[in-house]
Amino acid sequence: MMTKDILVLAIETSCDETSAAVVKNGREVLSNIISSQIELHKLYGGVVPEIASRKHIEKINQVIEEALSSAKVTLEEIDLIGVTYGPGLVGALLVGVAHAKALSFATKKTLVGVHHIEGHVSANYIENKELEPPFLCLIVSGGHTHLVLVKEYGEYEIIGRTRDDAAGEAFDKVARAIGLGYPGGPKIDKLSREGNKDEINFPRAQIEGAPYDFSFSGLKSAVLNYINSCEMKKVQMNKADIAASFQEAVVDVLVTKTIMAAKDFHMNQVAIAGGVAANSHLREAMVAACRDNGISFYYPSPVYCTDNAAMIGTAAYYEYRKGTRSGYDLNAVPNLKIGER
Repeated sequence: MMTKDILVLAIETSCDETSAAVVKNGREVLSNIISSQIELHKLYGGVVPEIASRKHIEKINQVIEEALSSAKVTLEEIDLIGVTYGPGLVGALLVGVAHAKALSFATKKTLVGVHHIEGHVSANYIENKELEPPFLCLIVSGGHTHLVLVKEYGEYEIIGRTRDDAAGEAFDKVARAIGLGYPGGPKIDKLSREGNKDEINFPRAQIEGAPYDFSFSGLKSAVLNYINSCEMKKVQMNKADIAASFQEAVVDVLVTKTIMAAKDFHMNQVAIAGGVAANSHLREAMVAACRDNGISFYYPSPVYCTDNAAMIGTAAYYEYRKGTRSGYDLNAVPNLKIGER
């Protein structure tokens, strides 16, 4: 049992946000600094890995210094350094890992490598002080759609995953197709409020023999085919209706499978995590479904849904408590699987 307060300096550079945070005892965020590159990548319609890496190099020292300053702590007061080492863009990850290793070497502070997706799950601990494992977590982001049993801190079992496109990836592709641009998720969420979610009946994929798995490529294709058909027939498209109907199809599948899994695995606590967890319609639908089924529902604030170092600091704290320590041979692992180390 730990009696001393543990301060974690966390670093996150897996994609296009350069972030550093100071987290106390895994649950209290003293600072969470995020330098976003969204405006830069908008010019290209998506994240350009080489540009993201260069920007991380430019920003990381400044972001770390600001995180320490905002938390009113010095590097000497930090107990351990947590850093995302995968999955993500390899060049972007390497920037964060290299800086974390250098800081650890220079200060002799403990180094803990953190799985980015496990960080997203851990974001739920920050504001929901009462939440403890076991619970079921739906992870929805640009690169991942997983249903995970969180058995214990840092102990995960994947029971469902996407067979093709992740939910966030489908949002981005559909947003691009209807001319909304990047990032697609927030833009579709906003436009959907002006549309009729029941106007177009887009498909909901079911995978035989894998009830908790997801597939969104067919849905994405159905939307593109609908758009192409309207253009060929010179029929006026209602973009808001397309966005709302597409979003409804995604949310319907996510909520239905999550509730089914919660019942099948006797879980009375459900959480969501990842960038798409900030989607207002998904949150509303999950609140209603969990309420109707007597399940406690947890979700992070939007700032902790998108990539941020605070969630990495929380995950690092619980890994540290488990005894996880990383050496200076820690490397970026762009395709790191949940539960791997």
